[in-house]
Amino acid sequence: MLSLFTAERSAWSAEDAAEQLDVSLSTAYRYFNSLVSCGLLDRIHRNHYVLGPAIIEHDWQIRMADPVLKIAKPVMIDLLRGSDGAATVLLCRLYRQRVMCIHQETNRLNDPISSYERGRPRPMLRGATSKIILAFLPTRTLTNLWRDHRDEIAATGLGATFEDFKATLKVLRRNGFCVSRGEVDAGRIGIAAPIFDGSDRIVGSLSVVLYSTETGDRSINRLAALVVAAAREIVWTIRTEPQAAVDSDTVVIAEQRRA
Repeated sequence: MLSLFTAERSAWSAEDAAEQLDVSLSTAYRYFNSLVSCGLLDRIHRNHYVLGPAIIEHDWQIRMADPVLKIAKPVMIDLLRGSDGAATVLLCRLYRQRVMCIHQETNRLNDPISSYERGRPRPMLRGATSKIILAFLPTRTLTNLWRDHRDEIAATGLGATFEDFKATLKVLRRNGFCVSRGEVDAGRIGIAAPIFDGSDRIVGSLSVVLYSTETGDRSINRLAALVVAAAREIVWTIRTEPQAAVDSDTVVIAEQRRA
């Protein structure tokens, strides 16, 4: 039920939800009433429902307790200090077949450099932030992505065949970072490196986004080295702090099972 609520459609009636999910109207009302009672949904005019205040509370709890975020935040701030000019540093996590931004640090508060923001999911196939995660996914997950999105994969230049697709990702794995230009936001350059958990499974990425007009090849090479070093620092800390590793394992196992 909760997955129905999106930025494109923020309010649902029980009747529409029942039809969309192919369940009985009584089942839809039962779930909606349960979600309202715990604050995850809120009832508004004409018997329509929107996401409720408990969502905000849970998000606050995640921001306070997320072990990966706690580890990454000071590293992100240091990385931002090493950037020349306007920059935003992003921490993103693997979320089903999408990438979710969970935190950003920027030195331009009134000038959004990246359209990524906390809680906003993005597809796996565009931008350095997503592509570097894609490069380290298990073969089974890549096979499923190819089956479901082969036309989009070809359109993004990742490969016209499955073998080409795998070869492109192999190059990214060997490089250890990804650079993209204008794939998510026009006039921007993204530089990203992978983040792994304690069992060497990919869980997300660390990236820096800059204006392309302000970033030459020398700056890209320097920042790529900084991003890789920062991501490795986060991974090293995850592996040496058992609680962070356990929590990360739980998230990744669940997401890979869904994939």
